[in-house]
Amino acid sequence: MNGQSIYPLVIEPKETPAIWGGDALVKQFGKPGDPSEKLGESWECWDENKIANGAYQGKTIAQLREILGTQLMGNLDTHHLFPILTKIIDARDWLSVQVHPDDAYAQRVEHQQNGKTECWYVLHAEPDAQLVLGWTQDTSRAEYLRRVQDGSLGDILRRVPIKAGQAFYLPAGSLHAIGAGIIIFETQQASDLTYRIFDWNRTGADGKPRELHVDKAADVLNYHRGVHGAIEPITYHLDDMERTVFIADRRFTVERIVAQGNPASIPTDGRPLIVMALEHPLEVSVEENAVKLDRYQTALIPAAAQWCTVLAPAENAPFMFVTPPTHPENVAVRLIAAGIDQDRIDRFMAQFAE
Repeated sequence: MNGQSIYPLVIEPKETPAIWGGDALVKQFGKPGDPSEKLGESWECWDENKIANGAYQGKTIAQLREILGTQLMGNLDTHHLFPILTKIIDARDWLSVQVHPDDAYAQRVEHQQNGKTECWYVLHAEPDAQLVLGWTQDTSRAEYLRRVQDGSLGDILRRVPIKAGQAFYLPAGSLHAIGAGIIIFETQQASDLTYRIFDWNRTGADGKPRELHVDKAADVLNYHRGVHGAIEPITYHLDDMERTVFIADRRFTVERIVAQGNPASIPTDGRPLIVMALEHPLEVSVEENAVKLDRYQTALIPAAAQWCTVLAPAENAPFMFVTPPTHPENVAVRLIAAGIDQDRIDRFMAQFAE
């Protein structure tokens, strides 16, 4: 990889319309688009996103996998699509009640590379905002199918109140729905396999009810009573940074980082890194190549960069930091180095046990 190629790749987002969306992605988050159109999602980093700057401007991440190979992807498989997808979701109305399959089901039934485990970091929530997370009781495939048929499924949907700053982990098989008045930053496996169970009796843009996937959902649902709520994160200080780790799954790690007065230098550890500014702009640099990220703009750091440096002009400005598939033990090593008690680390990591 030559010197010209090692630079932070600013990502051009992709907005998608949705019947439950609104105008916040354009008006509040600065995304391109028509504010009069209902926009539900801004896909921030995925395989078909284009690069917005530098020598690879106009190329997609998929094309860069072919051009740069391991220099972009490190020891991740360069022949498979970029393994994670990050989004900002604006839910003005309830999303459908749904579930996602795991890798084995996706490969066996859908002939796709992977299923979909995901997580949410809540950027905004109205005072009465809720999620659906699992069932209020243990149920079964037979009861689920009966309740879908007779219209009583809503009686056993578990609703959880939420607030900004919380994070939620949703392994494949989790029954879920995002409620109205919520804006989230989502990190997920790069899959759009979604099995809708109930769509609140709405119609799509064509005036017809949207397709449901009741039988496939029955194959993959976890039928145990829901017990989990927001993740209990760990905030720690290391290398002049305040870091809050929310998710340490083998598929992705999600943190919020605050550079405390000095530039934050972060190693790539042989993986591409995703950096998204939050409410304040950032300057992100690799060696002598620096770019400015506007509010809620995303950059991808190639694995070959080895290090990236993030400078926040505003004091104590936070940003989101996402690592693609890695060993969760790497997070544990950082927590130990920061002086976090082993029992606390074990309790945190247990939240992602499979």
